[in-house]
Amino acid sequence: MTKEQYLKIIDECIAQGPYSASWESLCRHKTPEWYHRGKLGIFVHWGIYSVPAFGNEWYSRNMYNQTRREFQHHRETWGDQKTFGYKDFIPLFRGELFDPEAWADLFSRSGARYVVPVAEHHDGFAMYDTAFNRWNSMNMGPKVDVMGSLKSACEAKGLQFCASTHRAEHYYFMNLGRTFDSDVNDDAYADFYGPAVFREDLNAENMSPTTETPSTPGPTEEWLTDWMVRTCEFIDRYQPGLIYFDWWIQNYAFKPYLKKIAAYYYNRAAQWGREVTMNYKREAFPPGVATFDVERGALTGISPVPWQTCTAIGKNSWGYTRDNEFKSSRQIICDLIDIVSKNGMMLLNVGPRADGTFTREETRVLEDLGRWLQHNGDGIYDTIPWKWFSEGSVNAREGFFMDGEEKAFTCEDFRFTYKSGAVYAFQLRPEGREVCIRTMAEKGMFDFGIDNVQLLGCDETITWWRSSEGLRILIPDAADTRFPVCFKIRLK
Repeated sequence: MTKEQYLKIIDECIAQGPYSASWESLCRHKTPEWYHRGKLGIFVHWGIYSVPAFGNEWYSRNMYNQTRREFQHHRETWGDQKTFGYKDFIPLFRGELFDPEAWADLFSRSGARYVVPVAEHHDGFAMYDTAFNRWNSMNMGPKVDVMGSLKSACEAKGLQFCASTHRAEHYYFMNLGRTFDSDVNDDAYADFYGPAVFREDLNAENMSPTTETPSTPGPTEEWLTDWMVRTCEFIDRYQPGLIYFDWWIQNYAFKPYLKKIAAYYYNRAAQWGREVTMNYKREAFPPGVATFDVERGALTGISPVPWQTCTAIGKNSWGYTRDNEFKSSRQIICDLIDIVSKNGMMLLNVGPRADGTFTREETRVLEDLGRWLQHNGDGIYDTIPWKWFSEGSVNAREGFFMDGEEKAFTCEDFRFTYKSGAVYAFQLRPEGREVCIRTMAEKGMFDFGIDNVQLLGCDETITWWRSSEGLRILIPDAADTRFPVCFKIRLK
């Protein structure tokens, strides 16, 4: 099928409704119940960048940046960028141990409810079968439809299959290869490296201010049309429950195309009988159209609408690198609780090796998280925020890229959720055997009577009482206090 034929299909689908390509119409869209109730998803960054495994998942850009350490590392390890370019990693990206069923099993055991593998990163290599990009995992590298096989494996485990696309930034992503003699300038690979548009405002120093400011010049109409067609083709072929977009789409040039993609996707979902949504950053969509995402960060209070944090177990890279550092299981669990208490969902990233296997560190975190959720998931899944989200002085810092270090929670820091007549109180850093929740004191801001208090994951009856100082609880000696504990407080 040609792009012109697909454009006709897009227009016909939008004309059929129920959504039109206008913010007024698209704002009627609702957040999916499965998504808001599920709370936890797994993000997967797996691609060519896992072969060099150096720096981070932006290796494809930084290896052409003469000011970055990746540039010299590449020359010393692989050769100069004219004779061994990024394209030459593709035959080495074999995924010989890729086992989609094993991946889905691990994700299921982690307690996740949805999975978001990267369908195409900024490097332009599609991890799926497509008619519009010969540089894809069916034709090259692993020679398998990675997205298709993951979709089947995840759905067999009851997980919602979703996907992310980062192609919008490919318009300029390899552009630093234009500044010296590299294979980016070879017309034989133009359809892989993309236009690699080099402008002074898209060079290494000025890229971030340019791409984060909506009013700066955006891509050409030809590029935007091509991007829209590829996105809609993926929607039709894989029917994802969620599509995650990275940044730059808040640029004004993208807006007409975003409206059409959203209308097309939501209309297709109506035909499938499915609930779907999209993730966005910055101000790409008006409130109500899609789900706002905070990259490696959080909010400082309860949001009136569902939102999402995308974060990673790895601290230095989303994709696999040999020297990555990793967060602890406790940090991930505490962050999940904090996010859910503020009406959010966590999208937690892992970065497999080039052969398709996971690191020991990431596997351990996912397994610890799953065991913890087996006992405490009643206070996470299907919940909504309580009247207040916290007790204690420690909170997240608002903004992107704020989650590197573990927060210094103490035994006085709590987070709260609510479901079906019960408040769930999480003590984030248990210490000692006596707990005092001060916001639940008698004759205080907590106006409800308490019928019963239960420690999740513990079969013993626990001792509790209320006073003017707070709700006091004694934790049994047998309770596991290595990670946060959760008290289910039934209201009278």
